[in-house]
Parts: sequence; structure tokens; C-alpha cells
Amino acid sequence: MRHILLFLAFILVSTMQAQNNTLPYYEVPEAPKTYTAGTVVARQIDGLGFRFYWATDSLNDNDLLYKPNEEAKTVAETIEHIFSLSQVILSAALQKPVNKTDASNMSAQDIRKEVLFNLKQAADILSKADDLTQFNIDFGAGKTYPFWNAINGPIADAIWHSGQIASFRRTSGNPINSKINHFTGTIRD
Repeated sequence: MRHILLFLAFILVSTMQAQNNTLPYYEVPEAPKTYTAGTVVARQIDGLGFRFYWATDSLNDNDLLYKPNEEAKTVAETIEHIFSLSQVILSAALQKPVNKTDASNMSAQDIRKEVLFNLKQAADILSKADDLTQFNIDFGAGKTYPFWNAINGPIADAIWHSGQIASFRRTSGNPINSKINHFTGTIRD
């Protein structure tokens, strides 16, 4: 009996570890059945998550340090910026003031993971909303903006920067996976 319990415990721990190592947005989740304000904006965030996932997949040190000129940010700095944007998006979804985590002591892989989970959590919350008026961006000190600003601000900005990363890594010699289908949000076999 003891061996069976140990075996079951091993399976449970292994399953939990496998789930913890699985990142969202390898593919875009299945589309909702209905169009609401929440499902549309969640789908936009899902598209961002998919693009960010693949733009940042398998980056090497050369990619992370790449920047096209001295005035530009490196890919690693751009990933940190997207992390900051994902925190703004998630804070709005959670209906809490923006509280940005300092990423200076985090690895690029840890930041990537946090971005993907932030986006997934925000999309899951927002997908259930019919009305987005309660999801303001609150920077504190009386600086509150309606959710409209999340769409044209951090969501659009993060999409923009994900494209930059994809372009920069192509230039540094490590292009994104050629089997990605951005239109369907899937990976071809």
C-alpha cells in the first residue's frame, strides 16, 4: 500500500511540475462562441500573447543583446518594457492600481514567463465581462484612465514591440519559427 501511495504522490508532483512548466500561448486559445466587449478584447490580448510567445521563444544571448543602433533598446530591454505593459493590462483587469514589479534582477526567461501569465490572466478575466467601463487603468495619485486607453496604449504597444523583437531576432540571425500561422494562431506540422 505504501508503494502505491508513493507512486501516486510521484505522479501528482510530476503532473503539477509539468503544468507549471507549460506556458500559455503556444497557440491562440479556441475562439469564444459570442462577441462581447470582453471576448473581443480578450481575443486581442490572446493574439498579443501568441505573438509575444513566438517572438521570444528560443532567444539566445546574442538575440537578447541585439539592438539596431546605439539609441535603440536591446531585445532584453524591450522584453522588460513589455513586462511593464503586461502589468498595466493585468492591473486594469484586476481592477487594482498599477503596481509594477522591478524586473532588473529577473532573467529574460522569467520575465517572458511572467508576461505570458499576466496576459493569460487578464484575458481570462476580461473575457467574462460584458461592460469594460469598470476596468480602468489606475496609476494612483488621481491618474485614472478608461479602458479605451488600455487598448490603444499598453495592448497595442506590446503588439508593436513583439513585432520589433521578431524583426530584431531575424536580423541577429535567429528568425522565429517558420511554422507559425499568425492568421489562425496555430503551428503547422
